[in-house]
Amino acid sequence: MADEQRTTVPPQVSVVMPVRNGMPWIEHQLIALAAQQIAVDWEIVVADNGSEDGTVLCVTRLCEQYPRIRMIDASARRGPGAARNAGVRSTRGRLLAFCDADDVVQPGWLNSITAALNDADLIAGVFDFTVLDGSPMAVPVPAGTGQMGFLPFALGANMAIRREVFESLQGFSEDLSVGEDVDLSWRLQLAGYGLSVAADAIVAKRERSSSGPMFRAAWAYGQCGPRLYRRYRVEGMRRDLRGAAKAWLWLVASVPGLVKPARRRQWVRTFGIRLGSLAGSVHHRVVFP
Repeated sequence: MADEQRTTVPPQVSVVMPVRNGMPWIEHQLIALAAQQIAVDWEIVVADNGSEDGTVLCVTRLCEQYPRIRMIDASARRGPGAARNAGVRSTRGRLLAFCDADDVVQPGWLNSITAALNDADLIAGVFDFTVLDGSPMAVPVPAGTGQMGFLPFALGANMAIRREVFESLQGFSEDLSVGEDVDLSWRLQLAGYGLSVAADAIVAKRERSSSGPMFRAAWAYGQCGPRLYRRYRVEGMRRDLRGAAKAWLWLVASVPGLVKPARRRQWVRTFGIRLGSLAGSVHHRVVFP
């Protein structure tokens, strides 16, 4: 009956979550999503991008438990942008919200981020980097308001957009494996649409605990900077050469303090970003260190 109702009555809001090998955290996120309260009909679409662990079995079980959750096969093309686009194509919601499988949306997230679309075309939520690792509570921070030397941006782990705007921009760029959310945010603003931050739309961000995954994620993020710079320098994106020099000096000066776990995590993340930026600069033939 629930599936029949979803077919005949389009939901007002569609939450799209891409995933590839989301165990063991995806269950935490889906339960948190299912507990969201909003006054309109809505759905959760899990876009599986070719998982090879127990993700499909886990989501299948949760679909039976929570009728508003459904899963689609989004493995035709790899990458978060392609998975999100496939998820959107399977929905009819007037408003689109996005989150990631390894984080946890906080109570009131969906209501806050969709209500904020009354005054903007794209909404960036904020992140709490403390609650999932037991650290003292800190003030949640928005995705990006002064980074990358250009316009502010939302992250796919916590954003919402009007469907007609998303479709007018032809969705996420599928040629970007990292930074596709930044690219969408910038294309949106350059097209004359508005971005705003919803301070009450909070997602608890799960930080990678071991150095290997942390370095690889930072490396990928660093590589996207030069690619975006090559694409947007004519629009006004600027390099922060002074900031890059300070980062490298900090990396050298901080080596003696790497015995402390917190300093070591910060060092690995910063080193990954800077090294990724150098590799991306070589690959894309620009200078964006």
